[in-house]
Amino acid sequence: MAFHNSFIIFLSELRKSIRALAVTLFCCTVAIFFLSPELLHFVQAHLAEKLYFFSIAGPFLAHVKLALFAAVYCLMPWVMTLLWRAMGKPFGVAGGELFFFILFTCLLFYGGTLFCYFVTLPFGIQFLLGFGSEELKPVISIGRFVNFTTIFILAFGFIFELPIFMVFLAKVGVFTRKFYERNRRYALLIIAILAALLTPTPDVVNMLMMGGPLYLLYESGIVILMVLRVQ
Repeated sequence: MAFHNSFIIFLSELRKSIRALAVTLFCCTVAIFFLSPELLHFVQAHLAEKLYFFSIAGPFLAHVKLALFAAVYCLMPWVMTLLWRAMGKPFGVAGGELFFFILFTCLLFYGGTLFCYFVTLPFGIQFLLGFGSEELKPVISIGRFVNFTTIFILAFGFIFELPIFMVFLAKVGVFTRKFYERNRRYALLIIAILAALLTPTPDVVNMLMMGGPLYLLYESGIVILMVLRVQ
């Protein structure tokens, strides 16, 4: 019953701002759309191949998706503020604690996306294109390329927020620090599965480039709980 009430409060708080967020996201997407050619050139920097399209609306839809991704990326601090306000309401998390969660969630999100863009994504693209040959030339669709890059960049950003949610769940009493310490082996297994599913290539190197930092983030969550003296 307590969980049900908390969930209702969470949804009620979130609903208050969802319309303003949707309108802002739409306006931001429209504004960024006119800059999408330059943005595509920036994202394409890791790809040493030309992009092609196989339908009349292909380039337009790809630029819309890219503009939407950029809008979400730019508005992420506001999104996290709304999310944490809604999550903190039923559990009494406010003030400095709320600011702590919002700040470090944003820092970890942007850190994860930058790590993906500058480290994981170049290696992944290079690995995949390495299967090409004189007889097998890559012909890359602009739509699929935009989907590929934006999904993995966002995935890395959200996954890198692991320690903050560990702290929050311990703070509100869902899990304890002892629980995280006792279940390291299971956490390592889940991280390995996530790394296999979410990395752009199936090779061990790219899996380690995601799984390694993710496990370090798991351990850092435990360390943060020790520093904050949260049991």
